[in-house]
Amino acid sequence: MNKIKIAHILNSVGGVDVSLRLILTNIDSSKFENIVIHSNDDTKVPYLDNAENPIKDYKLPINREISVFKDFAAIFNTLKILRKEKPQVIHAHSAKGGIIGKIVGFILKIPVLHTPQAYSYLSAETSFKQRLYLFVERCFRGFNNKILASSVSEKNRAIEEVGYKKENVLLFNNSINPISDIEDLSIKKTWPDYYICSVGRPSYQKNIELMLDVLVEVKKTLPQVHLVLMGVGYHSPSLNTVKEIIKQQNLDTNVTLLEWTSRNDIFNIVKSSQLYISTARYEGLPYSVIESLALKKAIVATDADGNRDLVENNYNGYLIQNEDKFKFSEGIIKLINTNEINVKFSQNSLKLFNSKFNINKNIFKLEKIYSEHLKK
Repeated sequence: MNKIKIAHILNSVGGVDVSLRLILTNIDSSKFENIVIHSNDDTKVPYLDNAENPIKDYKLPINREISVFKDFAAIFNTLKILRKEKPQVIHAHSAKGGIIGKIVGFILKIPVLHTPQAYSYLSAETSFKQRLYLFVERCFRGFNNKILASSVSEKNRAIEEVGYKKENVLLFNNSINPISDIEDLSIKKTWPDYYICSVGRPSYQKNIELMLDVLVEVKKTLPQVHLVLMGVGYHSPSLNTVKEIIKQQNLDTNVTLLEWTSRNDIFNIVKSSQLYISTARYEGLPYSVIESLALKKAIVATDADGNRDLVENNYNGYLIQNEDKFKFSEGIIKLINTNEINVKFSQNSLKLFNSKFNINKNIFKLEKIYSEHLKK
């Protein structure tokens, strides 16, 4: 039987990289052949299939920022690669991968599935940029492509804001493998035994400033509260601001910033925490929160895209509307002080993970989607 060939196009960093690797290491390599076209400047870690065989990859100038010269070069070279490789489906990931994939797919008449992993216009800090980015997304909605949303929230935005027809928007929830056999920490533990935690680089999207405002409020009731914040090293434009707030608000003994640590260490830290928090303004479907579900954690999170797909209010955590720091702090305090509720929410998180976000169950849905969208 001939394999179905899928070409993945992306700037492979952060959650986008995690998403692709989970797909590649779980999809049936006896039925599907994958190639990856990604940025010169992103990951240096090789891609592997589910049999741990290396996957062919090509490096091009696919960068997050807009650059007419580099973007044109990326489109031109992607055309050359795909004419040679002859894939039957293009799976484009993130904003830039989506634009390149849609243009190339239109030219070569190859079906394109685009997973935004949080639409780019949501990251715009001004209304002008937001309108511009949304306009760009709308311009490419008719280019022989469908949206393969990573969450229900993303699916709804594709239909209601970007303007895709319902029949052209599909859903494949970001999913992970169950987490087991967590090893000991590879780094020295410098924080207390009782702590709350989060993963998020200081940036507009993650809104760590709100997280610190919340911590100030929690500290008024629980002076010893401690936050371990992971992932603050790579592309953290607000890091200096965050450090300044910690200093100004006398939170030095209440916050541990971890610039980098291994996936195993992150799992270890989340599993041993009292609960997980997220103050994000928007997400696609955040892997850190999915991992918290798999690790049986109660969660307090902003009622934002992605978060609201993973946290059911009063079931496995609390969803906080309007970035309300007082309601957010109340939720944290309640879960720390009320063990019965914390245990109930923790158990429900694992149930939710197993029912919706376990890739061992969900990968077959993606294989079916690929098979139904072949270039004839």
